[in-house]
Amino acid sequence: MATAAHILVVDDEAGIRTSLAKILEREAYSVTTTDSGEEALGIARDQHVDLVLADIMMPKMSGIDLLRALKAMSPAIEVVMMTAFGSVENAVECMREGAYDFIAKPLKRAIVLRSIERALERRALLHENRALRQAMSSSSTSDLVGQAVAWRKTLDVVTQAAPSKATILIVGESGTGKELLAREIHRLSDRSAAPFVPVNCSALPETLLESELFGHERGAFTGAHERREGRFERASGGTIFLDEIGETSAPVQVRLLRVLQEGEIERVGGQEVRRVDVRVVAATWRNLEEDVRAGRFREDLYYRLNVIKLAVPPLRERHGDVLLLAQHFLKAYADKNKKSVRAFAAAALKALDGYAWPGNVRELENAIERAVVLCRGEVIDLQDLPEAVAHAEGRPIESGDGIFVPFGTPLYEVERRLIEETLKRAGGDKRTAARLLGVHARTIHRKLGDREE
Repeated sequence: MATAAHILVVDDEAGIRTSLAKILEREAYSVTTTDSGEEALGIARDQHVDLVLADIMMPKMSGIDLLRALKAMSPAIEVVMMTAFGSVENAVECMREGAYDFIAKPLKRAIVLRSIERALERRALLHENRALRQAMSSSSTSDLVGQAVAWRKTLDVVTQAAPSKATILIVGESGTGKELLAREIHRLSDRSAAPFVPVNCSALPETLLESELFGHERGAFTGAHERREGRFERASGGTIFLDEIGETSAPVQVRLLRVLQEGEIERVGGQEVRRVDVRVVAATWRNLEEDVRAGRFREDLYYRLNVIKLAVPPLRERHGDVLLLAQHFLKAYADKNKKSVRAFAAAALKALDGYAWPGNVRELENAIERAVVLCRGEVIDLQDLPEAVAHAEGRPIESGDGIFVPFGTPLYEVERRLIEETLKRAGGDKRTAARLLGVHARTIHRKLGDREE
């Protein structure tokens, strides 16, 4: 038994608080008592609390509301509920909201102590399992394959930012592995034992997205036949990944801002405020700074999301990683499909390395999966690759006096890279760079997304 455990007793009856404190202190527990749910939340926020023993029927904040708030704030706290109005309905609701146990008044010393001891044993076991999972994950081989300088710099930021509580905005082209990085951030954080909940914001219409994120009450809209918790509640204690955050509507952006500022949500069709403890990682391929200037994205939400920006390089900038990734996917899909494919022919390797991969890592993965499935022998050859890859003209040669622009590079990216390289040659002077490029200085500000000085 964890004799040093700190137990918080919450009951509006002074006699019960005093009696429980004496019983628990005799068992060498550290005990704090209070008569209100609001004060209990403050204590749990400011002090380390292992277990809360709370009455259900209390004025102002009920025990059920306290239970929900405690679990939203710190899912690791065990809660045992007690009431003189014991019923099956109360017990079911308590368990649904995360309580460990439910005991009826008048309280019996043996029952109270047994319930507390079992709750603390479960807490210790969960803590031990979590530590073991973290130790195993930290020593495991990551799926984040690559050795390119740009990719390693990205992973360095992931390693530094993951243990923090900061919101992270991942930016990069489609198919670059933004969700994979979000999962790595979660894996390396102290929330790794709690859920990782991904949401593709562009895949759902506005009304459905609000319900999916924040939940809804019964009757909130046609088809809402029962109450449903949203992704934020399901991610409590863990991480929610908001993919394609730039595609959200203005009303959804307002709700997201409230979560980030206050840690609070309201279900669709409800008025009850619910606190959630969730780390937010968002991602987008869009230029959110430009969307802010155009009025398509809230500036205050952008700054809340952009605490740490993680830029993911496209595959064309990860020199040397194409073949490493290809070998990784070859082994994975050969195992998955129970095929004896084990290598690439020289012509296939040359084609893979020469293709621009506009669809990035996702396109490469799909191409290798297809090749593994269609390959008739043990070696993938040119005819097993997609036609676009097999007949690629190859990369242009990089000159010391120019810039590297692979085939398939989007025009806006070509412009950006040309401007950035010219700025380097001009020592950062935008006016000089503009003169060299034959454009107005304002054009450079606009293309790079700067505010005019």
